[in-house]
Amino acid sequence: MQNRTSRLALAAAGVTVVLWASAFVSIRSAGEAYSPGALALGRLLAGALVLGCVLLIRREGLPPRAAWRGILISGLLWFGVYMVVLNWGEQEVDAGTAAMVVNVGPILIALLGARFLKESLPPRLVAGMAVSFAGAVAVGLSMSSDSGSGAHASVLGVVLCLVAAAAYAGGVVAQKPALAHGSALQVTTFGCLVGAVACLPFAGQLVEEAGRAPLSATLNMLYLGVFPTALAFTTWAYALARTTAGRMGATTYAVPALVVLLAWLFLGELPGALTLAGGALCLAGVAVSRSRPRTATVPGTAEST
Repeated sequence: MQNRTSRLALAAAGVTVVLWASAFVSIRSAGEAYSPGALALGRLLAGALVLGCVLLIRREGLPPRAAWRGILISGLLWFGVYMVVLNWGEQEVDAGTAAMVVNVGPILIALLGARFLKESLPPRLVAGMAVSFAGAVAVGLSMSSDSGSGAHASVLGVVLCLVAAAAYAGGVVAQKPALAHGSALQVTTFGCLVGAVACLPFAGQLVEEAGRAPLSATLNMLYLGVFPTALAFTTWAYALARTTAGRMGATTYAVPALVVLLAWLFLGELPGALTLAGGALCLAGVAVSRSRPRTATVPGTAEST
């Protein structure tokens, strides 16, 4: 039973990573027609609508009172601040710089998890994160160099990406205790609602920009709400409830490698050797961070399963 649960959690984390990677392709399209705040609000409204319908169908109701503190904090930081600030930051820096700076997030998750959740920092987790971060830096450098004269990195953009990374880390660490009281669907649904309410000041921009945005941009915004938000955040919460915040954060280092692959498939951007090497390092680091040391079996005893 424990092995089955572990496999389901790993599969859920895999769904999250793939969908979050696909979000970068959709954000590139939608971001040409929608401002950062309007895009975040549209995405959150679409996600909240889907999640709310599923919640009603499953009749899960309101989460317990003990879960609300984590829901409110994660909703404000992760669904609210993170989405708006990241959208804004990617308009101020090139993609390579953004990838490097935002990937500070998993390191912050591990440190905050150790401080506030009393999680351990196993040597394999630390080593895997170091390998993956080196891969993310390689991917970022290759993307920056490939963008030629179009690359730019302002101080404001770097600061915004750092704020996004901190909001992401704080949101994950706040969400973990809430999952001990509420289901993954409850925590995700109401966290998304909190983020949507926090982004309501951008409602005017959303209405105005939706009126003149091309259909492709609006469809990409809706895709972001339904899949990378509603589905991926729910599968993330399911997996997070069954492992540590630090280990889950390290899993997201697979995102840069998948972004490279998706950009190649859907945008025709052929990755260079440094990009491929960086992507391989990201995946290798995730494998190391999620591996467990072999336990020596005592002669004459059966190996536990």
